[in-house]
Amino acid sequence: MQNKIDALNTKIAEAHKGGGDKRIEAQHKKGKLTARERVHFLLDEGSFQEIGMLVTHRSTNFGLDKQKFLGDGVITGYGNVNGRLVYVFAQDFTVMGGSLAEAHAQKICRIMDLAMKNGAPVLGLNDSGGARIQEGVVSLGGYADIFYKNTQASGVIPQLSAIMGPCAGGAVYSPALTDFIMMVEDTSYMFVTGPNVVKTVTHEEVTAEELGGASTHSSKSGVAHFSCANEVALINELKTLLSYMPQNCEEEAPSVPYSAADESRESLNDIIPNNPNQPYDIKEVIDGIVDGSSFFEVHKNYAENIVCGFARLGGKSIGVVANQPAFLAGVLNIEASTKAARFVRFCDCFNIPLLVLEDVPGFLPGTDQEWRGIITHGAKLLYAFAEATVPRITVITRKAYGGAYDVMNSKHIGADMNYAWPSAEIAVMGAKGAAEIIFRNEIKGADDKEAKWKEKEKEYSDMFANPYNAAARGYVDEVIQPAQTREKLIKAFKMLENKVDSLPKKKHGNIPL
Repeated sequence: MQNKIDALNTKIAEAHKGGGDKRIEAQHKKGKLTARERVHFLLDEGSFQEIGMLVTHRSTNFGLDKQKFLGDGVITGYGNVNGRLVYVFAQDFTVMGGSLAEAHAQKICRIMDLAMKNGAPVLGLNDSGGARIQEGVVSLGGYADIFYKNTQASGVIPQLSAIMGPCAGGAVYSPALTDFIMMVEDTSYMFVTGPNVVKTVTHEEVTAEELGGASTHSSKSGVAHFSCANEVALINELKTLLSYMPQNCEEEAPSVPYSAADESRESLNDIIPNNPNQPYDIKEVIDGIVDGSSFFEVHKNYAENIVCGFARLGGKSIGVVANQPAFLAGVLNIEASTKAARFVRFCDCFNIPLLVLEDVPGFLPGTDQEWRGIITHGAKLLYAFAEATVPRITVITRKAYGGAYDVMNSKHIGADMNYAWPSAEIAVMGAKGAAEIIFRNEIKGADDKEAKWKEKEKEYSDMFANPYNAAARGYVDEVIQPAQTREKLIKAFKMLENKVDSLPKKKHGNIPL
């Protein structure tokens, strides 16, 4: 028996070597960890249980029968992150460039099947040169098998993708189907076609980093939700992100121990400027409402006119969507609508209550927005809020104008509770524009047009630039002092804990994509 045990240990040692010492050294020289090192840093000490360590490919094409590596370029298994079960796969670039083919794909699909059956998140650590060309269409079939699993798992278990090296061609679509994508600055990239193909087809000169690097996708395209300075920072962000979400769609949002205290926040009374056109930072409002240092922003550098992220309120996990007056006056545009809609739908998938902080002057006007489809993209956010069945609370801090008032989780599209600060202005449009339309003839015939215009602007402002008309009709449940906001929200979310809501029977809705 000892001989057989020694033979097993030899195979295990071989599998742990991946592509060998030289390729491991080359990986380190690029500033990258190996697949096993990544798994080690991600999971709790001693918790990783590997599955499929001895799997090899079965192809003999183009000399592949002489290039066999145990594990076939991907490490798969399960373990714990902060004591919670997760499933993980980590592509090993030291083995044939982490290329994906039949056996490699089957290992990933196996992990995803187990995750679905046992209701736990799947974490994918991507570092692959793409499809293994030598295996031909089998490689493409392997990708499609994974895409199908991603789609089946969507909304059932959280799926998180860490891009820790190249991710090109068909490989990009699996991360794109998952819930969140993280990238590492300078060492990871994603694109459908690389710089060489781009140059051939469009004659554009572009580097891999410019075309599909972390900064590009986290700020320009919005493909990546997080951009991290290095791999260890990414792994830490991944762990933090996991802490805000449940294991699966059947569980409630997680919570941490919390002791009740004085919940008033007097500093919130002084945040809104006296001048309604003066900006302020909505993140100061968020920090003043949620548990200390608990706000974890998503898509920080993309569509900065809307802020999305997770936080804790009274120890419980919530999702926050907030207009940002400090960037483009908090206006809704294509990018902001899509960003927020995606986030709202994730929270609704996984029973995470939603807090909306509203200060929105409307949708961004102009030919660029109209020609690129602001109508359809804006409708995504409207649809996302309207179909969400989790507890939903809105606080109007200042402006709530026009159709954007409706879209930002208004009472009319199913919000459970709507509060307004005394500084709230709920109207079809701003007083200046409204006065120019309603009182055009009076102003035109006046001797002092400027004085008349100001008089009529004040008349409209006194009537509508406040929360009381909306409160009189029940569109706002309560007008509250800013300092009371945290206390009101904790109690309201507590009241809504057992909310039961359902959508009409259907196969699925047809979101305006």
